[in-house]
Amino acid sequence: MAETIFTVKHSSSSCNARSGELLLPRGTVATPVFMPVGTNGTVKALTNEDLVEIGFEILLSNTYHLYLRPGTGVIEKAGGLHRFMNWNRNILTDSGGFQIFSLAAFRKITPEGVKFRSHIDGSSHFLSPESVVEIQRVLGSDIQMQLDVCTPWQTEKKQAKKALDITTLWLKRAKEAWLRAGETGYQGKLFAILQGNFYRELREESAAALALADTPGLAIGGLSVGEPPEVFQEFLSFSAGLLSREKPRYVMGIGTPRYILDAIEQGIDMFDCVFPTRTGRNGHVFTHTGPFALKKAENSLAMEPIDAECGCKVCRLYSRAYLRHLFKTREILCSMLASYHNLYFLHDMVKKAREAINGDRFMDFKRDFLSRYEEGHE
Repeated sequence: MAETIFTVKHSSSSCNARSGELLLPRGTVATPVFMPVGTNGTVKALTNEDLVEIGFEILLSNTYHLYLRPGTGVIEKAGGLHRFMNWNRNILTDSGGFQIFSLAAFRKITPEGVKFRSHIDGSSHFLSPESVVEIQRVLGSDIQMQLDVCTPWQTEKKQAKKALDITTLWLKRAKEAWLRAGETGYQGKLFAILQGNFYRELREESAAALALADTPGLAIGGLSVGEPPEVFQEFLSFSAGLLSREKPRYVMGIGTPRYILDAIEQGIDMFDCVFPTRTGRNGHVFTHTGPFALKKAENSLAMEPIDAECGCKVCRLYSRAYLRHLFKTREILCSMLASYHNLYFLHDMVKKAREAINGDRFMDFKRDFLSRYEEGHE
């Protein structure tokens, strides 16, 4: 029986939403939780002090990218990823499966592992489920993900089944490698990933394999890979219903208010996405009445903040007109401030969702929040 790393604090009486605590090597994380993405060991345009100031207790980095650059030798010499990037809170590392999936023309997947060419310099590499566990051990990941095969929307069932069979085989091998790593003193937690594309029977088969593997945490993969929103909703609900409620559940790669709140309603505890920082760098910002683009001429004389309801330092100190000026003059400070605001906005939204769950009023909170947000500017 896997160790218990998750405690449910309150369950909604009107849906599957729940609040809880995730017990990790570098402190407790309150859930539901949104994790900012620091792919290369940094959240773009923000300092670690910014992330602590906002209140993040965990962030995500990427095994594939860090393996290629700067390389595990550099990070091992630094004493692990936490010391290398000067972050003393928790880190979840993605296995790199999704990044390898995106390199379709440059990789070959076999039961042994995956051969691929680096997107940086074209050099050849091979990763196995065991080597991915070892890389994440060297990184010192507090949560590490198994290597999996991600398939896109509209994959034929035969190919989806083949990918699932390999993912299931890799899970067994990853679990064995992770247990061996634990014998060396490594304390990071392994999460298995549900796959099966958009075929219910394949997802059921995957869920059975995850139950047998009995890892400390679970993730739902293969969503937000090009499918229509209604299909995402259907398979999010279906997939969540297949997984143990005793373990933390993570949906990978979602970062819009609608998708996050829908996931919370289905009992998902963790989510991440580059969306808030990527859009921030492109001059798009979130508000309680919807997102808008700073570059629009209507902001040139707007002396009000991005969002009068937001408590972040950007909204306390700077006007829309100033931020538009920064954007139009291509000043890097615009990317920094807009990214800070967007991450603060999502962190605050999830915090309030958690409080609403504890007060047994989550569905009212979700309805009220989205009714305003989706009537917004764009």
